[in-house]
Formats: sequence, structure tokens, C-alpha cells
Amino acid sequence: MDIDTLFDLSGKVAVVTGAGDGIGKGVSLILAAAGASVVVSDLSIEKAQTTAAEITSTGGKAAAVACNALIADDLNALIKFTVDRYGTVNILVNNAGLGGGGKENPFEIDREYVERIYAINLIAPWQLCRLAAPYMKESGYGSIINITSMSSINSSPDMAIYASSKAALNHLAANLAYDYGKWGIRINNVGPGATKTQALASVLTPEIEAKMLAHTPLKRLGEVSDIAAAVLFFASPLSGWISGQTLMVNGGGVQTLD
Repeated sequence: MDIDTLFDLSGKVAVVTGAGDGIGKGVSLILAAAGASVVVSDLSIEKAQTTAAEITSTGGKAAAVACNALIADDLNALIKFTVDRYGTVNILVNNAGLGGGGKENPFEIDREYVERIYAINLIAPWQLCRLAAPYMKESGYGSIINITSMSSINSSPDMAIYASSKAALNHLAANLAYDYGKWGIRINNVGPGATKTQALASVLTPEIEAKMLAHTPLKRLGEVSDIAAAVLFFASPLSGWISGQTLMVNGGGVQTLD
């Protein structure tokens, strides 16, 4: 068994949303390192360009695109740009998302907030799957990876909308696996536990970290590289007979914010 071949993404084209920093950036870097041409999309074109420049500076292939995942036309334009630039789409990583952090007091948020969270966390991934799948079918290689959350299986205060939107994303993949499987397209989810990103830093205190680690067998918080490695697994030929699954990358335990 040739390990290098199993992880080789040479000639493949990947689209990563929310790729200007954090997990999205880490995913873009590892996919490019494996040989993929990566379309780096982010709400901030400057952040997307920074990620793309980091890839190209080391000999990788990347292009930056501004994309607001709440705008359907932006999602259409993202896939069109990718196909025009690289000819197809083989790998889609739905990473862009909003919400969470224990900030969703159910008596203070309104319907507009709920609709916005579901639009970016569930509807946008669904639309991008729908747009990319025909190209994956035509190319003979397709892998979709949704970045969900450990919150999708946890129960925590002030997290109902974010958590339920991510739970829906889990179930979306489990069902689309049947619809896309006949075309040889795989769709899976990676659910990060508490991972060291700017989003976590905004709520993390030493006390909260200590509580998280008390229920984490591996006794550390996650790194972006931990999540990116799981995405590479699902994107690569190594996971060729895996679809409809959700992999929680959480140090073996449960980290909550309460």
C-alpha cells in the first residue's frame, strides 16, 4: 500500500469556505500541501488573499475569492469561478459558519437571528453541495466535508440555535450520502471539539479551560492542525469507502462552555 498515493490530491480542485483564518485556513494549507489546487473563499477578500499567498509562496496552487455565504449569488459565483479557473470541483469543504459560544439567550435572540444562523450553517452548505456535485460526478472524483461541531451532539445552555443547525448539518450529510453515492461522491462531517481559534479565544478563560480539560482524556485543547488532518483524511482516496459519517475530533472527551 502506497501511503503517499493514498493522501495524494495532485490534480484535484478544492473549494474551502471561511478560509481566511482559523480552521478554514488550516484546511486550505493542508489540502494544498497534498497537491490540490485550492480556491480560498472568505467574506474578507484580504484574508482570503493572505491564505492564498501563503500557499503559493511555498509552490502550491491557490486563488482567492470573496464570498458571503448568506448570499446565494455569491455561492453561485464561487463555483463558477472555480470551474472557469481550474475546470472542475473535486473537493468541497463547507467551513463558513456563525453562532455558538454560549451567547444565544433564547429570550433575547429573534427570528431574524435564527434564520441567519440556519442560512449560513445549513442552507449555504446545501446549496454548494448542489452546485458542486455535477462537476464531481463528471470528473469521477468527489468528496464533500462539512465542518460541523461537537455542539451538534452536546446539550449546553444558550446554544440551541447554533447546536441544532449543526445537528441538522450532520443529518444532511447522512442523507445526501444516499443521493450522491450513486455518482461516487462521498459526503462526511468533521466535528471540532474546543479548538484554539480566535472564536474560542473570545470566550476562553483559565477556569473554562480547566473545566474542559477535566473531561478531555488527551488533556489538551485542539489545534487547527488536528481538524485539518481529519479533513485531509476525508478528502483523500484513503477514505474511499466512507460516506455519511460524522467524525468528532475532540481529544476523546466533551468540552462545554458552562
